[in-house]
Amino acid sequence: MTWTPHATVAVVVEDDLGRFLLVEERSHGEIVFNQPAGHVEEGESIPAAALREALEETGWEVELTALVGFYVYKAPANQVTYYRFCFAAKGLRKVTDELDADIIAAHWLSLEEIHRRHQQLRSPLVLQCIEDYREGRRFPLDIIADAQT
Repeated sequence: MTWTPHATVAVVVEDDLGRFLLVEERSHGEIVFNQPAGHVEEGESIPAAALREALEETGWEVELTALVGFYVYKAPANQVTYYRFCFAAKGLRKVTDELDADIIAAHWLSLEEIHRRHQQLRSPLVLQCIEDYREGRRFPLDIIADAQT
């Protein structure tokens, strides 16, 4: 049997008021909160996937500013291993109200509001990415090399 990890991206977007852009979504029959995040599609670069997921899940066009980190998480519910590239991004403008089917809404939440929802976070990576971002973890975007020609 072949082991197949899942390559995913996530985006931490903070506004001028210190609030973070999260999505309220349906996952495995539950309502959870997550960063704008999703899978990298075949032939897609990792940064392009992050930009696409942010737009599809929140309606916001964002600009990636740094890589916050690379995270490995094995989900207890399905035993799938996820490799998450988490980016810091700046929100540029809301361009649409049309969101992915599983997304209920996009919310700007304070860190306190996120902590109050800790039981509803999709995974521990949601808070870990925000905490790493707040601690100033930043790597240049060119740390990710795209060798496609």
